[in-house]
Amino acid sequence: MGTRRKSRELTMQMLFQGDLGKQTPDEVRKLFWPSRDDVDAETRGFAEDIYRVATSRLVEIDGIIEQHSQNWRIERMPVVDRNLLRAAIAEMLGYPSTPAPIIINESLEIARRYAAPESIHFLNGVLDAVARELLKKRLA
Repeated sequence: MGTRRKSRELTMQMLFQGDLGKQTPDEVRKLFWPSRDDVDAETRGFAEDIYRVATSRLVEIDGIIEQHSQNWRIERMPVVDRNLLRAAIAEMLGYPSTPAPIIINESLEIARRYAAPESIHFLNGVLDAVARELLKKRLA
């Protein structure tokens, strides 16, 4: 697994932990990293960067998710799905130079490992719609 994919996976795991455990970002960091001493500095740094964007812009990101996930309230989504979406959208917002198709593909690969099989089409549809909207805003 590549460094970036591992970072994205770690970000989703951190978001999942905070979401399910109702933990603050600082609590998540304090509990999450000690059990992952095998993660190199580059992988950890990128994961931390995406996590920071995801947590600092959570209200905005959740609004984007709800806008593009027709008939789905965010609190009713499976925990893995909503945190994969949060991580991917945080990366799209925080790293606009990374092509959206790469972010989407990486998210779907992580979803194949952690999410239900039926989640893949849902995640792809939401992320594709978000990517198109963000591109349109950047070009406007």
